[in-house]
Amino acid sequence: MATIAWTEEAQRWLEDIFEYIAADNPHAAARTVQGIYERAQVLAEFPDIGQRYHASPRNVRVLLYGHYRIAYLVKDDGNIDVLGVFHGSLDITRYQL
Repeated sequence: MATIAWTEEAQRWLEDIFEYIAADNPHAAARTVQGIYERAQVLAEFPDIGQRYHASPRNVRVLLYGHYRIAYLVKDDGNIDVLGVFHGSLDITRYQL
């Protein structure tokens, strides 16, 4: 089973998502962030489940959770680095993955 590591960047994205939603509804913010985290846990068993992100030369994939895209890297050793969490309305190609 793969190990999942969240980069500092991905953690900041989760905090930003939480703060944005919590301004209106702290309970919904907690549910959303928890849901994103739980969705990413499936990668431990199924690292290739996400769609391949062809704009990157690395093995970057994108897993969906509601309106969010979880970008992650499948490393050569089979472990996972979560690179970021993007709202579906954002242009993901603007970010170096």
